[in-house]
Amino acid sequence: MTAGKKVIINTETTGFSPKDGHKLVEIAAIEIDENDVQTGAVFHAYINPERRISRDVTAIHGLNNKFLKNYPPFAAYKDEFLRFIEGKEIIGHHVQFDMNFINNEVGFELPNKVTDTLEMARKVFPEQRNSLLALRDRLKIKIKHSPYNGALLDALYAYEIYKRMKNGKNKI
Repeated sequence: MTAGKKVIINTETTGFSPKDGHKLVEIAAIEIDENDVQTGAVFHAYINPERRISRDVTAIHGLNNKFLKNYPPFAAYKDEFLRFIEGKEIIGHHVQFDMNFINNEVGFELPNKVTDTLEMARKVFPEQRNSLLALRDRLKIKIKHSPYNGALLDALYAYEIYKRMKNGKNKI
């Protein structure tokens, strides 16, 4: 692990399972330090999945074939991404979903420690909806004037959820 640094990740995909040939279309990672403060280092990429994206999936994240065709496939980002996350704990909301796609794209299971904010939330809010957006609303998380959207914005929401779950500031 790199001096307590962590990365908050989020992805957008062409579907639900890399086993079915689905691929990443966007990946974002925000670095935080040992005190859970953003360092300013961010990794973000749009990815050409080299496969068709259905209209149903585009309706979820807004990314379509026409937009993504001018971006390179994940292989072009692989080394930079691996350097960015090297030795850092990976945190995300329903993070195993993201990790399944990332591991598939890099070709091996990453050795990083992984923390799931969904699992944290399920312990604090049992038998409640604990989706990213449900927690955003329940915890009254507002991100003002964010330059981010898509995976980056969702990574910021996961970051705020992580801080509140970790520090016990999870009351409404």
